Amino acid sequence: MPTTKQRINISVSDELKRSLVKLARRDRMPTATKAAHLMTAALEIEEDMVWNEIAEKRDRKGARFTSHKKAW
Repeated sequence: MPTTKQRINISVSDELKRSLVKLARRDRMPTATKAAHLMTAALEIEEDMVWNEIAEKRDRKGARFTSHKKAW
């Protein structure tokens, strides 16, 4: 099933816009597509940071472990 694209409006500084335009030209893609790719990457980084925070809270002395076989 194809995903539906949604248009959003954001305001950016002139400096950020110039950088975004340069990156889009370098990669030979529309500026909006480059912005979407960068936002996707940023969201993945944010998600990784949340998972890392959860893992660090669980990684403590005396933590109990479950075998892979038992978990699945």
